[in-house]
Amino acid sequence: MSVCENYKNVEEKVIQACKRAGRDPKEVTLIAVSKTKPMSMIEELLPLGVRDFGENKVQELTAKAESLSPEIHWHMIGHLQRNKVKYVVDKACLIHSVDSLRLAEEISKEAGKKHITVSILLEVNAAGEESKFGITPGETLSLAQEIAKLPHIQIKGLMTIAPYTQNPEDNRIFFRNLRKLSVDIAQKNIDNVTMSVLSMGMTGDYEVAIEEGATHVRVGTGIFGERDYSI
Repeated sequence: MSVCENYKNVEEKVIQACKRAGRDPKEVTLIAVSKTKPMSMIEELLPLGVRDFGENKVQELTAKAESLSPEIHWHMIGHLQRNKVKYVVDKACLIHSVDSLRLAEEISKEAGKKHITVSILLEVNAAGEESKFGITPGETLSLAQEIAKLPHIQIKGLMTIAPYTQNPEDNRIFFRNLRKLSVDIAQKNIDNVTMSVLSMGMTGDYEVAIEEGATHVRVGTGIFGERDYSI
């Protein structure tokens, strides 16, 4: 199947998952995760009206952003090092992977230099996996309160990367817990914190994530096929 056919197939599954959950499909943003994939594959999707793409590496995001349509919304979804922040603050529409006050302070500083406000998500390690980045659910509220005080930065919600599993049902509990955490934080009415975004669900489990309230799902392999990391 072509990239466009794959995308339409995923899009249809998003619509069906929304139906099952009694949700409007317009509430869910499908992010095509284009990491390691050539720009030509991204360009194939543009005639379909696809504008949301996700990248894991700063260098790849900036190179593609500078070469492709300015209409594209780039999502920084990978781990972000503080020394790379300056390259991405004015190119990413949303940074999904903020997991420390020090990183947020760097984003705030670099955004101030460019006179912009940067939208971020707090990355939560919902399953407590040692191999994953992210804060614990218990640390999330206090970090949100600290980051919310910074200028040039706005907390839009939470993100998680659930465990790799053959059975997507195994991850339902993590998605449900993240949704509950976002509701709890929203009820605190913290200035500069909206909790309108829940970025959760990938190729193997995005349908379950949508059923549990995801507003953004990050699908790479399901759209672009397997990745070749030897490139």
